[in-house]
Amino acid sequence: MSTTTQQNDVNFYNCKKGFMSWAYTLDHKRIGIMYLVASCVALFAGGAFALMIRAQLATPGGMLPMTPEYKDTYNMWFTLHGVIMVFLFIIPAIPAAIGNFILPLMVGAKDVAFPRMNLASFYLYVIGASIALYGIVGGETPLTTGWTFYLPYSKETAGAVITMTFAAFVLGFSSIFTGINFIVTIHKLRAPGMSWYKMPLLLWALYATSILQVLATPVLGITLMLLIAERTLQVGIFDPALGGDPVLFQHFFWFYSHPAVYIMILPGMGIISEVISCFSRKVIFGYKAIANSSIAIAVISFLVWGHHMFLSGQSVYAGLVFSFLTFLVAIPSAIKVFNWVATLHRASITFEAPMCYALSFLFLFTIGGLTGLPLATLSTDIVLHDTYYVVAHFHYVMFGGTVIAFFAGLHFYWPKMVGKMYNETVAKIACLIVFIGFNVTFFSQFFLGYTGMPRRYFTYDSSNELWSQMHGFSSIGAFILGFGVLILFSNLLASLFSDRKAPNNPWGATTMDWETQSPPILENFSEDVPVMKKAPYEYD
Repeated sequence: MSTTTQQNDVNFYNCKKGFMSWAYTLDHKRIGIMYLVASCVALFAGGAFALMIRAQLATPGGMLPMTPEYKDTYNMWFTLHGVIMVFLFIIPAIPAAIGNFILPLMVGAKDVAFPRMNLASFYLYVIGASIALYGIVGGETPLTTGWTFYLPYSKETAGAVITMTFAAFVLGFSSIFTGINFIVTIHKLRAPGMSWYKMPLLLWALYATSILQVLATPVLGITLMLLIAERTLQVGIFDPALGGDPVLFQHFFWFYSHPAVYIMILPGMGIISEVISCFSRKVIFGYKAIANSSIAIAVISFLVWGHHMFLSGQSVYAGLVFSFLTFLVAIPSAIKVFNWVATLHRASITFEAPMCYALSFLFLFTIGGLTGLPLATLSTDIVLHDTYYVVAHFHYVMFGGTVIAFFAGLHFYWPKMVGKMYNETVAKIACLIVFIGFNVTFFSQFFLGYTGMPRRYFTYDSSNELWSQMHGFSSIGAFILGFGVLILFSNLLASLFSDRKAPNNPWGATTMDWETQSPPILENFSEDVPVMKKAPYEYD
């Protein structure tokens, strides 16, 4: 017994000590933890800019003086909110942080296929984030382009466009490295007995995400380099004054950025599959349909970029095709939602914090998906384009979907990651506050958009009572949401100093990652070659 206890006291945290053991680590778990810390810092930075935006819009007069230079200050806030949240938090949060930690455990491997490439990926993330930080604090004029860097404005403005686009270029390589590693790891390092259709659904989601990262991200990288060349060399690719075409930039940008939406949401869908099955104590309904729908989303998402450009002057026939394909890509997502709900039917559901977040995801993501249909329709998109309706829809998908799924995964895997249990009651209270705050913030924005309130304006007509009320509600909701997120992370951090040690499998889950100790040993498994003994989700 004493020997077992001694073995369990040795884990990947304390097997090697010192700063250099972390700086040069090749262990996927340590790299995942470093990604987790970095992406959470980005979440708080991006969230701070969001609160500043909502504080400005709480009243028509705002808190900034109504002068042109302060308009640029507001433009900088929403630009940095978008750039930080998209490139530094949402894209890497689940694949690079939770995925890095869990994927090798889930396939029964000792590490990813290319550990040195994995470490290089993290340092590329750090370098890209550092360049972005320099662009934020080192520029003489604020960056005001928005996260889309549309031309010709991004060529003409004096902001730190080159610095920020180069930062996104470097971050793209980090994403590609992670994708290559995950694809090879899933192909080559699966435990004996784990065939493709015995893989946990989170692995299917990460596999589909990796395909998108590897194939789509280079397009963004090339596009951003062309933008830099346009500003520095005046080559005339996108600038109409030089014979270029600004709409070509939009084609290139959205060819990456719409698949990027699924780079963000697919890993979250994988987490939801794990959580719902575990806390329903039931075999997940429609396993193959969910697995195949992940691949279908990855394939179809390459064909729908044109729905962002219905008003750009593209032909009516192209608009019709892109509209049809956009409705088509909704089908695999609907298949997932249907199967998750079917799994809940007549299940023995327990409501621990990860499950509370998963149920929140189901509600919020469904709203996000359904409100996307009017934007896929040519006639209604013309009315709603560039209004707060788009802002609300986007956040119901990205925050209500991806970020809520990230919170679900964080609470689900936290005991495995750190070896400590958090306060369950506080976690549920935080989930409730986040849910209420999110809906107060963004549901009101549907009304703003429907009545024509444009996005990216730093003031609005004070005589419009509906806009004043809805903006007020939205701002109050944002601060409730921020308070809930603060409680969430405070609870998790407090668990690190508690004496509530986590058992190896606190949730009674059935995938291989729960067969190791909490936190795992350096080699992940005590066996040289762990063997998959039963299929995932065998709860019945």
